[in-house]
Amino acid sequence: MERTGAQIIMDVLLEQGVDTIFGYPGATVLAVYDALYDYSDKIRHILTAHEQGAAHAAEGYARASGKTGVCLATSGPGSTNLVTGIASAFMDSIPVVFITGNVDASLLGRDSFQEVDTTGITMPVTKHSFIVKRIEDLAHSLREAFRIAGSGRKGPVLVDIPKNITLASTDYTPQPAVRMTPAQPPRAVCLERAVQAIRAARQPLLYIGGGVISSGASVELIALAQRLDIPVASSMMGLGGFPADHPLYLGMIGMHGAYAANRAAQECDLLIAAGARFSDRVAGNRAQFAPKAKIIHMDIDPAEMDKNLFAEYHLRGDLKEIFRRLLTALPPMEHAAWREQTAGFRQPQPAVPEDGLPSPKQVIETLDRLTPDETQIVTDVGQHQMWTAQYYTFERPRTFITSGGLGAMGFGLGAAIGASLANPARRTVLVSGDGSFHMNLNELATAVSYRLPIVDLVMNNTVLGMVRQWQTVFYHHRYAQTAPQRQTDLVRLAEAFGAQGLRIERAEQVEPVLRQALACDGPCVVDCRISPDAMVLPMIPPGGAVQDTINVFVE
Repeated sequence: MERTGAQIIMDVLLEQGVDTIFGYPGATVLAVYDALYDYSDKIRHILTAHEQGAAHAAEGYARASGKTGVCLATSGPGSTNLVTGIASAFMDSIPVVFITGNVDASLLGRDSFQEVDTTGITMPVTKHSFIVKRIEDLAHSLREAFRIAGSGRKGPVLVDIPKNITLASTDYTPQPAVRMTPAQPPRAVCLERAVQAIRAARQPLLYIGGGVISSGASVELIALAQRLDIPVASSMMGLGGFPADHPLYLGMIGMHGAYAANRAAQECDLLIAAGARFSDRVAGNRAQFAPKAKIIHMDIDPAEMDKNLFAEYHLRGDLKEIFRRLLTALPPMEHAAWREQTAGFRQPQPAVPEDGLPSPKQVIETLDRLTPDETQIVTDVGQHQMWTAQYYTFERPRTFITSGGLGAMGFGLGAAIGASLANPARRTVLVSGDGSFHMNLNELATAVSYRLPIVDLVMNNTVLGMVRQWQTVFYHHRYAQTAPQRQTDLVRLAEAFGAQGLRIERAEQVEPVLRQALACDGPCVVDCRISPDAMVLPMIPPGGAVQDTINVFVE
């Protein structure tokens, strides 16, 4: 059958099982939006307030659902506004297909109105990119975009489509949804060497990352940890991949991680890294990280092997399949003495000053107690992100949604919108800071327009908290531009957008106000006042190791 380029875009999206896209219209995608008009009963379009919000919403949708997100934007500023969201998805290996319009192919390279080299700009932060210059290539390029985004190490793919391609016509043949390229299983000799290393270890530690979530391997991970009687530490991106209430779980590892997890890495004789990349926020001093251990590195991406830390054993492949093979190859084991030793490493979280205000620990722990395990907790980036990672107990995968690798302030509200739409039966709570909230507060209009029951809990310390913390610790209290003196009344602002606004100013208000917020059937903003001097502790300084841990800062 003959179809226009715009119709082919819609048809391919339906082929791939897409029912929700996020975007913002503009001149070069008008034909696409005109075609969308006829598909509105099959494909739900979410109109955000800004293209960056659409990008974060698409990746929030993908993070929460495990599906490939889709985002649509026009050329020029429309596509450049996507870049932060594309980079965030790239850094955390989140599958999103970004479709951008561009000027007619005949106008490319002529500095035409709203023309930018979108594929050139985004090349470093996409898994692959296409610019479609022939209508005959459009359907194939879109199908390949979905295959690439969802295969192997997942990630964002961009398809840039000149306006004339959306208007042209060609024959179109429907096809079934693309099949993802399966990962090759680990080589038998590599698996056997790893098995022997695990058998020989006396003090093994499992260090898990976001790859466990991406591969859907949580069930197999729990079975493996229990079979081998091995303690588990998680990177921030791995939170929820292993239940926080499990007796083998030691907590988050890294700069602001639990002392027990960091100390276990220091003392273990075998470190089994699964879907983690040894980032500088985990292995700040690579020479002193796991200094007594041999390392088994399991990852689907060979580029991660030996990139940050040398590993004696490499298992390349999908983690679910690797875990299954290890479960078959290894007998039940017992490490009682080692478990007892790691249990002795556990320490209470350092206290933070309250100044008569609610403490972050109290707020997050109360939120944890009031919300069921399936609640989707989204964060922006900063101190509140770390407090959430430290104090909220994540029991299930895909319930902690945050910008990990890129650390993009302003990520949260868009991502919460995407997560809420991905799983409308689940409550979505965004934990933000006043700095992050001010970056993309315009998306509150989107949440209100679609009546999404999102609670936006703003940890309001009136400063740029994490940067100010570093200025306190490393820059001798020289607070340059970290006290913005915003006069925003967040309660009245929420009400102006059409949301409910609540405020917490005293410790005794925390539980009743959070209960009220969680009972809202639409968006609710909670202005939670906390001390500007509250810090995220413990803290391993950049380039440091566990012995350098800061548990209290004394002026």
